[in-house]
Amino acid sequence: MADPTLDPATLDLLDRSVEVDVLTPRRDGSMSRRPIWVVVVDGDAYVRSYRGEQGAWYRRARRDGRAAVAVEGRTLEVTLEPEGDAAVNERVSEAFRAKYGERSPGPTETMVNAEVSRTTLRLGPGA
Repeated sequence: MADPTLDPATLDLLDRSVEVDVLTPRRDGSMSRRPIWVVVVDGDAYVRSYRGEQGAWYRRARRDGRAAVAVEGRTLEVTLEPEGDAAVNERVSEAFRAKYGERSPGPTETMVNAEVSRTTLRLGPGA
């Protein structure tokens, strides 16, 4: 069975990145590209949908279970798994506050509210 976590170099790249672009296929076959925030917690990378469950990229990612992430000129194929553990989600919220809170306090508070926290996805290596 393949390792369900991203390799250390990829985790470091994501951890250092302010934003990444998530790429998901639309129904018409074109690709959607949206900037999103990413945090690394306990050796895993996590993203959330700023628009909650209404975010189109999020709905596509949940449906497909995979997407691509563009960061620093690289495109990484990833799997996306919902994170339902309350303790992990709280640590993810703390990581969002630590990484983005001073730079963008209003948007950060949106990223850690209850509705958006329910959209936490763990990134894994692509198939």
